[in-house]
Amino acid sequence: MKQKFDIIESTCVPLPLENVDTDQIIPARFLKATTRDERFFGENLFRDWRYRPDGTLVRDFVLNDPRYGGEILVAGRNFGSGSSREHAAWAIAGYGFKVVISSFFADIHKNNELNNFVLPVVVTPEFLEELFSSIAADPATKVRVDVPAQTVTNLATGRSESFELNAYKKYCLVNALDDIDYLLLQKEKIEAYEKK
Repeated sequence: MKQKFDIIESTCVPLPLENVDTDQIIPARFLKATTRDERFFGENLFRDWRYRPDGTLVRDFVLNDPRYGGEILVAGRNFGSGSSREHAAWAIAGYGFKVVISSFFADIHKNNELNNFVLPVVVTPEFLEELFSSIAADPATKVRVDVPAQTVTNLATGRSESFELNAYKKYCLVNALDDIDYLLLQKEKIEAYEKK
């Protein structure tokens, strides 16, 4: 969903697992869906971890734990590995996450998140561990992600880190533009160039 990114301050959902691949994020059977409805994919985010085969909730999975919620997913290292399915980013966005914080993202998944208005924030392993510890100690812990300043702050400790963000993607996120919107804004320049 297109949305302007500025400062996001939220509680977090911790997923301290490494090597979470796109099949775990959204199982392959959902790739056959003909809908592009984000809610459909959001409802099936981590489907096989959230629900038993009979459809009942797995109560101890973090998305089913009422102590945790918010717009920020804090995930272990190597998040989004595996196949390059864009559906994984759709599911994360459809669930309502605006930011995913990890110490490492698979490149294709990282770009898919950016293209679907989910901000992947890469932090040091030490900062990630501190976040997991803060959230475990107090599920009401909040994190502030300042997109213009490119900083992430653990409000429980006051510790901040800077994160990298491609200037073009930053411009698009701050202005709620996808790639097509951006090109349409350049229409006059493109037409002038074509006339030369």
